[in-house]
Amino acid sequence: MKTLFNNYINTFKGLSREIWWLAFITLINRAGTMVIPFLSLYLKEDLNLTVADVGWVMSAFGLGSVAGSWLGGKLTDTLGYYKVMVGSLLSTGILFIVLQFLNTFASICFGIFVVMLVADTFRPAMFVALNAYSKPENKIRSLTLIRLAINLGFSAGPALGGLIITGLGYGGLFWVDGITCIAATLVLINVLHPKKAKVLDEVKTENPVSAYSDKAFLVFLVAMMLFGIVFLQYFSTITIYYKDVHVLSEFEIGIILGLNGFLIFVFEMPLIKWLENSKYSKLRLMFFGAILTGLSLLILNLTTWSGVLVIGMLLMTFGEMIAFPFSNAFAVGRAKKGNQGEFMALYSISFSVAHIFGHNAGLQLAGTVGYNTTWYIITAIAAICAIILFSLNEKLKTDKKRKAWKIKKI
Repeated sequence: MKTLFNNYINTFKGLSREIWWLAFITLINRAGTMVIPFLSLYLKEDLNLTVADVGWVMSAFGLGSVAGSWLGGKLTDTLGYYKVMVGSLLSTGILFIVLQFLNTFASICFGIFVVMLVADTFRPAMFVALNAYSKPENKIRSLTLIRLAINLGFSAGPALGGLIITGLGYGGLFWVDGITCIAATLVLINVLHPKKAKVLDEVKTENPVSAYSDKAFLVFLVAMMLFGIVFLQYFSTITIYYKDVHVLSEFEIGIILGLNGFLIFVFEMPLIKWLENSKYSKLRLMFFGAILTGLSLLILNLTTWSGVLVIGMLLMTFGEMIAFPFSNAFAVGRAKKGNQGEFMALYSISFSVAHIFGHNAGLQLAGTVGYNTTWYIITAIAAICAIILFSLNEKLKTDKKRKAWKIKKI
């Protein structure tokens, strides 16, 4: 046990002070985002919207995310990541508090769009900041630490959110989310101000390559969009499925969602450290992650036993743990040859587009063809994602061999 503990601690060594602060700020912020996993339930149960209406609200969520990610990339390349992160966090905190006072379908769609527009300018800026504060050899582990903070907050958030709903109603979630965003802003200003933070890997490209001309990167983004559509079922359709089919309470739903974050907190860093030293490429590892995530939904059709929900969550969690850190690392690696904000904005946008289609498609399918058929369709999307990742990996491998052969010939 002592050896296991020491090995676990060693996986965190060598990361910069700034990365730890960035992770802590992310933890504070993410601990308050308990509104998001309960948003579909809030709209359906508290505001009495139909499942179809909830689907359109979630599409507005995705549209705001796309616009915010694009804007965040542009602002990061012009203003710098620090100013974008501060402005995004502070404004998002205020907007989340205001959001609870909207109660019509049109105003909610508009409100969700604006909140996500502002909130997701943070993502490209955060990726660029992470790249700057981390040594090249620590990129994947730095990315994993940020994800660890996200999921540690997420493991506590839904469980706490379930308790808040029980005691204070859904309105309490918006207050907590807003206050934690503002708190994260204050910490960011105090510890990551440019005069205090130390940049370890400042990438300057004299003739930057446009992200739009990198064909391999664009194919990768399509795969990530498809993966996002599958993964995001756990933040909208699945919560309603838990309640309608398996008759779980909000607190029980929060516990199952919290299990995801807890497992990531315990296992992700050692798993990533081990996989980094494996023979598999980043794309091949993402392929395995997509397969596991698809299986997590497919098995829900195999039995009516509620224990299958936990098994599904385990499969999804390990799929996510493998896919996301290495997809982040792949994107950061490609971004070094161009405008980093543009590359990381497109990476964020791939998931934002998934928000537009993923939530709505899952909810609309569930309402028309039922949950069983929905899970079959979503699993098929996961399979297409896996095939694209596998094919891209083989293409890049062939290109690399060809390039090496040409150099050798010369």
